[in-house]
Amino acid sequence: VLDDHSRYLVALQQVATTSGELVREHLEGAFRHNGVPEAMLMDHGTPWWGHLAPRGLTRLALWMMKQGIELHWSGIRHPQTQGKVERFHGELQRAVDCRQLAPESVQAWLDSFRWEHNYVRPHEALGMQTPASQWRPSAKRYDPNPPTWEYPEGSRVLKIDCDGKIKLQRQHWFVSLALSGEYVQLVTIEQRVLIYYCSTLIRELDPSNQRSTIVDRWLESDVP
Repeated sequence: VLDDHSRYLVALQQVATTSGELVREHLEGAFRHNGVPEAMLMDHGTPWWGHLAPRGLTRLALWMMKQGIELHWSGIRHPQTQGKVERFHGELQRAVDCRQLAPESVQAWLDSFRWEHNYVRPHEALGMQTPASQWRPSAKRYDPNPPTWEYPEGSRVLKIDCDGKIKLQRQHWFVSLALSGEYVQLVTIEQRVLIYYCSTLIRELDPSNQRSTIVDRWLESDVP
């Protein structure tokens, strides 16, 4: 987990699997220690994105959205969206290739690598400062039992039915089966209707041509 502003490595953890439960456990530890981020950008890999799940939403993604984290997914086959992360992966892989690490020593080495990355190595993009000198934890504290999400007063809010649909203009629109029973906010912009779950934009409806699409226009340019 890499902070966008400071390049600070919030977490660097060896995991045995990509199961959502295990990743959530480590994210909870990071959130308890560093606070909850405003937004996160990830790729379409497991467990951020469920290739077999309707509309790709996973239980881990829903848990993060309920924490008030605005989720963004990079473009498919578009690594440039996450340039900082890709460069870090290259840096980490080169360091690993220079060593022959026994499985039981990997995490200890990762902890040392994270410390050096954050506190010792200057970064050109930071004016040759270290990530730790630019890093500030989030002021939003982690809540293991967050209250029900409150949309802004006066918002248009609908409940998703058991089939993952909402009714709009006498038509049923599929949103996500994973959100059955949840409330979403509808924001109308010209002919389009944007659907938000908590703070994350998840669907775009266009009643004029009967289209319902996953929102991906923002992927055309890098996200800060």
